[in-house]
Amino acid sequence: MARNDNMHHLLETWFNWVLTGGYLGIVVLMAMESSIFPVPSEIVIPPAAFLAAQGKLSFTGVVVAGTLGSYLGSAITYWASRLIGRPLIVKYGRYVLIGPKKLEQAEHWLARYEAGGVFFARLLPVVRHLISIPAGIVRMNFGIFSFVTIAGSALWCWILAYLGDKAYRVEPELLTSPEALEHFIRQQSKGILLVIVVFAALYMLTLRLMKPRSGS
Repeated sequence: MARNDNMHHLLETWFNWVLTGGYLGIVVLMAMESSIFPVPSEIVIPPAAFLAAQGKLSFTGVVVAGTLGSYLGSAITYWASRLIGRPLIVKYGRYVLIGPKKLEQAEHWLARYEAGGVFFARLLPVVRHLISIPAGIVRMNFGIFSFVTIAGSALWCWILAYLGDKAYRVEPELLTSPEALEHFIRQQSKGILLVIVVFAALYMLTLRLMKPRSGS
């Protein structure tokens, strides 16, 4: 019960940061969301889109601020992981929800799908705020990492801003309830996430078919 109360308080706090902090609040919260802090992007971009629909912010400004914040958080996490190194991540990674097995799987994912893997990871829940850690550990080219991170983040922020704008026009009272807005956005985004998963699967299948057969 106490845990639920704490999460409710955090959601309200982050929600109010967006409503009062404007673009700066979006940048800070999305930077946190793209690092090890559990800030759901579903309660950052959509309420900002509400403000844009009311004329208090601009739709493009919300997407740009969200993308900038996502990139800053990802870049910081990338360099921290790269400098700290694999041994410490393996030892203490469980404190940021990335155990040795998850790390090994992520490293394998990056080794196999690299740029495309990071791009699609930026569009998927949970994975998107962890992908920068193995990218830093395996010393993925930072220029490529930056490009796909910005591209994936921009697309995700646009999707959330679009859904937030839609929510404002359908149920404007959601602006008073962080939990209700988060639930609405998650429900609305299921179809979009399914499309993303399909494209990710096609990307992986294409790579597999293009891979030279051993012994040929």
